[in-house]
Amino acid sequence: MRKLKYHIASTVDGFIAHPDHTVDGFTNTGNHTDEYLEALKNDYDTVIMGRKTFDFGLQYGVTNPYPWLRQYVFSSSLQKKPDAAVEVISSDPIAFVQSLKLETGKSIYLCGGAQFASALINAGLIDELIFKINPVVFGTGIGLLPAIPKYLPLNLISTKTYSNGVVVLHYSMEIG
Repeated sequence: MRKLKYHIASTVDGFIAHPDHTVDGFTNTGNHTDEYLEALKNDYDTVIMGRKTFDFGLQYGVTNPYPWLRQYVFSSSLQKKPDAAVEVISSDPIAFVQSLKLETGKSIYLCGGAQFASALINAGLIDELIFKINPVVFGTGIGLLPAIPKYLPLNLISTKTYSNGVVVLHYSMEIG
């Protein structure tokens, strides 16, 4: 079975974006960025994301954000396919992700967002969490995992600290 990995940038105080969905203040240069891009190319063959995450790229004209991956956007309101390489899934996201995990292949990259990730965690579908903690505090914004109703223990796989202050924490899930 393939693994589903939630690889997400966060502030020290647990926000993935400002209230207006912008991400000004995140550190986007340095070795952590190079390693993240290498992981996207080597570790994954599929990316899934919610509509709000996809819309973030659309505001910059990006309709095919990961051309080397199979791309799925989950939306009940997106009527038109934005790009030939992007599949829009309007059916049950839990069932669809379960079927993706049963396929053979590399890991699946969950590119966000917070509500979608929370639903997948609550369904027991996320295998690993990879948090890129940026050396900044927003104070308010869109929370990392806003809809987790229960205590979830995690197993630390690795940590890595970069000279620019970014810390990457890699965990496996212990749901059950």
